[in-house]
Amino acid sequence: MTEKLVLVVIDALKPEMLERAVASGRAPALERIMHNGVYVPDSVAAFPSVTPVCAASLTTGVGPDRHLIPSMNWYHRDERRYVEYGSSFPATRRFGVVRSLTDTIYRMNAEHLSPEVETVFESLDDIDVRTAGTTYLIYRGRHPHEVAGESALARIVTSTLFRRTIDGPLELFYADLYASRRTGCRGQLGMPGVRDQHAGCVAAYLAEHDLFDFLLLSLPDTDAWSHRNGPYAQVSSIAAADRQLERLMHAAGGPEQFLEQHAVIVASDHSQAGVEARIRLDLPFAEMPVATPSAARSAGAALALCPAQRSAMIYVLDQDRRDELLELAVANALALDGVDLVMFMASAADEAVVRGARGELRFAPGGELEDPRGGRWSVEGELGALGAEVADGRFDSPDYPDALARVWSALNCSNAGDVLLSASPGYEFVDWGGADHVGGGSHGSLHRSDSLGALLWCGTGPDSAAARRQWSLQDVTPMVRRHFGAGTPR
Repeated sequence: MTEKLVLVVIDALKPEMLERAVASGRAPALERIMHNGVYVPDSVAAFPSVTPVCAASLTTGVGPDRHLIPSMNWYHRDERRYVEYGSSFPATRRFGVVRSLTDTIYRMNAEHLSPEVETVFESLDDIDVRTAGTTYLIYRGRHPHEVAGESALARIVTSTLFRRTIDGPLELFYADLYASRRTGCRGQLGMPGVRDQHAGCVAAYLAEHDLFDFLLLSLPDTDAWSHRNGPYAQVSSIAAADRQLERLMHAAGGPEQFLEQHAVIVASDHSQAGVEARIRLDLPFAEMPVATPSAARSAGAALALCPAQRSAMIYVLDQDRRDELLELAVANALALDGVDLVMFMASAADEAVVRGARGELRFAPGGELEDPRGGRWSVEGELGALGAEVADGRFDSPDYPDALARVWSALNCSNAGDVLLSASPGYEFVDWGGADHVGGGSHGSLHRSDSLGALLWCGTGPDSAAARRQWSLQDVTPMVRRHFGAGTPR
């Protein structure tokens, strides 16, 4: 009999903070998993390393060039409008609360996420594995779910705003809006600070009543805590997440019995870095026709600007002036204090360009150099642009892990901007609502500080982290599929 498997996603879990929480005795459940299994302290996030992109990569096993979720804020070329997944409450208000929530809750899964890729839920649903999931950005599965009305607050919201049927795992619990059965758990519509408790309550109920073979247990509150208090204050939020994992274990008979009957994977979708200064992406483009949150007032716009925490994108909308506007966008972005790297596809050749204060690097797939994940690349220009080294036919860029593959995938996402930006350590782009996390933490860049997360597993997967030179988010779903014998999707 195949063991059940729980995939625990702790949003923004920083490896150093996990190790500190374990060493201090404040994360006994995670310590037990780490002791019994394998620990990887440098699993690479997708780029941009923002939650929608990383969640899509984690649940599909592919990069943004295939799953098509490009960032937290992006410009929908066909619909000629911005898509805002909730960078901040002020940004959500700027674009319209209902529209932003509709994009995040419904359209991300039903329309924006590519129909050409399978989620982990879909793969397992197809072989009759009993799937379950708590509130997570990517939930697409094969089972239809009607809106719930278990709590008074949920009844008010679902009767006025959200009435759509969605397709998810067999058992789906999404912020009180959707609940495949009555559990008595309350999520206060997914408000930060109570989301982990809601997820832990639901997971314990599912375990107690033997309602899943695969569970995606999302514990997102560490991300909100770190945005507010900084990434080096995570021990408290990790301890809170660990209590919910303990709650699940005890509902299944205690830690020992739980681990006898369940395999476990714990993954952070990205890390976080401290923020000390702001970047105003709009300032160098103040005299240019830039698309605004109001589509009606954006007619004739030449550019669209999409700040997303420690990353950003610029779209060239006037195709008659594409080359001119692309060069202008690159030059203006590079002149901004706090912009580390500017990336774009060269117009004259099928190659990517990374440009920064340390020089310019051009690259394309299929050359003589091998990266740590086995990809092969041709590279020209200044290796220093990515702090890279080449030795014995291998390309390594320790400060920008898996840089070539991540940049290539991001640039070749059909929904992405024409120019991608990565902030320097300590900097963050101000979002469309004027919000930032100065004094706290953030993520999104190509840099190791917010790109390297923790990955643990026991009861499944390889016996050693040495099975790969470099682990990434894209390895999680294939590991789950192999555990259940689901095979590789088309």
